[in-house]
Amino acid sequence: MLARAFHSSGDEVVVLGRSQPKHPLPWRLVEWDGRTAGAWSDELEGSDVVIGLAGRSVNCRYTPENRRLIKDSRVHSVHALGAAIAGAANPPRIWLQASTATIYRHTYGPPNDETNGILGGNEPGVPETWRFSIDVATAWERAVREVGSLPRTRVVLLRSAMTMSADQGGVFAAFLRLVRLGLGGASGDGRQFVSWIHETDFVRAMRWIMENEAISGPVNIAAPHPVPNEEFMRALRKAWGTPFGLPAAGLLLEAGAGLFRTETELILKSRCVVPGRLLKDGFEFNFPIWPDAAADLCRRWRLANP
Repeated sequence: MLARAFHSSGDEVVVLGRSQPKHPLPWRLVEWDGRTAGAWSDELEGSDVVIGLAGRSVNCRYTPENRRLIKDSRVHSVHALGAAIAGAANPPRIWLQASTATIYRHTYGPPNDETNGILGGNEPGVPETWRFSIDVATAWERAVREVGSLPRTRVVLLRSAMTMSADQGGVFAAFLRLVRLGLGGASGDGRQFVSWIHETDFVRAMRWIMENEAISGPVNIAAPHPVPNEEFMRALRKAWGTPFGLPAAGLLLEAGAGLFRTETELILKSRCVVPGRLLKDGFEFNFPIWPDAAADLCRRWRLANP
């Protein structure tokens, strides 16, 4: 999504990946293993920005092996990028490193911003798998601090909410699939907050941060109005034109998560996150509320999938 956006505006884009693509891409792809130094580090010389997004997908069952891969892939790739930046003769001006809004506690309010937000991990009664996600998130950010001082490179931690795009295989596609199958009712009790951001605002936020030299450290990348799951799904059903969606109770969700080899945390954890830094610095969202974002995404989906 980011490569597409930057390439379309005339920027030179280089993607670091573990293998060459099956189909030609309009930008260059340079192979790396995500953990060791190599010729790929030359691509950082003189670059304007490095955006670190590497990490094994969390859309899986949290088996011991998957837990190791999820955590190690994030920590090792951060160390590799940090070492390459530190060793560059002409390092990038800014390093935008992915983190996650999941770092904040499971809460039904008040919302978490960068100043007053409470990090998760100590909430009473939450499942052990949720604590694992907090451990991953904090290890991810700790790895950036372990890189040490980078005096010529500004470092920003992107505590991103779920990014909603009209692409196949993304989180919006998963929610929309439920709606299209008639299963788009509330998940669990429907009270848990969904923090989200429209793809257009995600890209615009990246550009905004790049251009504003005063911004560094953790930044919440989320729309300013998180909504409860029940409201989130109702707006999506309306945008798609589906009048009804079957709800999914906790036990049914657990069974479905087992069937699809994923975890219920991705749906049931209440992520109430707001973009304090972006709003304070004057960023204006094109899609601040979910009903408008859902309508636009459904329109884009239909155009892309006639």
